[in-house]
Amino acid sequence: MSSLLSQLKGHIHDMEAQMVEWRRHFHQYPELSFHEVKTPAMIADILRGLELDEVRTGVGGRGVVGVLRGGQPGKTVAIRADFDALPIQDLKDVPYKSKVPGVMHACGHDAHTATLLGLASVLANHREEIPGTIVFVFQHAEEELPGGAIQMVEDGALDGVDAIFGAHLWSSAPVGEVWIGAGPVMANADDFTINVQGKGGHGAIPQQTVDSIVIGSQIVMNLQTIASRNVSPLDSVVVTVGTFTAGDNFNVIADTCRMTGTARSFSAEVRDRAEARIREIVEGTARMMGGSATVEYTRGYPAVINTEAEAEIVRKSAVEAVGEAAVKTVEPTMGGEDFSYYLQKVPGAFVFIGAGNPEKGAAYPHHHPRFDIDERSMVISAEVLGKSALHYLITNQA
Repeated sequence: MSSLLSQLKGHIHDMEAQMVEWRRHFHQYPELSFHEVKTPAMIADILRGLELDEVRTGVGGRGVVGVLRGGQPGKTVAIRADFDALPIQDLKDVPYKSKVPGVMHACGHDAHTATLLGLASVLANHREEIPGTIVFVFQHAEEELPGGAIQMVEDGALDGVDAIFGAHLWSSAPVGEVWIGAGPVMANADDFTINVQGKGGHGAIPQQTVDSIVIGSQIVMNLQTIASRNVSPLDSVVVTVGTFTAGDNFNVIADTCRMTGTARSFSAEVRDRAEARIREIVEGTARMMGGSATVEYTRGYPAVINTEAEAEIVRKSAVEAVGEAAVKTVEPTMGGEDFSYYLQKVPGAFVFIGAGNPEKGAAYPHHHPRFDIDERSMVISAEVLGKSALHYLITNQA
């Protein structure tokens, strides 16, 4: 096993060209959440070619799970990658540009999948040295609620698994850096819709109306007091109204207005408090101003909370891969990720792998129409995830 750990970097580098080829194929033929057909079929075909002990398809709907049993007894560890794309037109000028109009891999899931396939290929060739079992979880529909993770968990993807690791290639971090930490690293991600009912009328006779736009504007302002007055300054919460729709004409006071937004937090207590206050503020503000309002609140993915022991294993593996100076403690982000559902089932850690490089066009944020990565990040990600899995199995040998 020590030889596999020491030689893993070289074995992964030998797979780099193949990982790039796979990634660029997935990039050219992206599939939207819950509509993935050819992508999981290709993943399953590759895994079968590796002669894994088990390959399951249709897990939780469209997920794929591969099982590799090592030559020695031990614990079971899982590694996850996601493979869905986004409804965004690819505006990059590259040979591997998306061939599907209005759909592109703008978040790196193509590379996540290619990375895990490359790692599975390496580990399958050295199965006799592995003390335990490694489960490769290829997940559909990370980008759209309710998400593929919870469906795969409910369908048994983690049955018998003792811990799980996952990675996100991160364009805002330079290639060569790795960000990891224990505790919350990504937020509870909820959304809401507010419908305000007023009384419309002529813009020149406001006294005969109840202006839904004025009510809505006051609601937007009042919602900002949740962060400043309802939550401890030592905690974090964001309440954002992202859309505001009302009115049809310049001289008509709108009868109704509609707003949509998102609430982000890290703890269950703050999440509950934010939802309750959104409802109270919306309903109370509208009533105070002579109208009425309703709130439709949808809870999205829970917070991603890394367990301490597993985060430390990832940190150790990252140091071996890129050196101490390039391993940073991650600052929690208000973005959401359904990897959280796996962490509610078993211990584990989610790591951010630097993939940004302006010289290679990898300078745009995630979900941008020109998003791209420095593909060298896949090699680093594969090594960090592979060593994390192996270190976990060694550390927890009976």
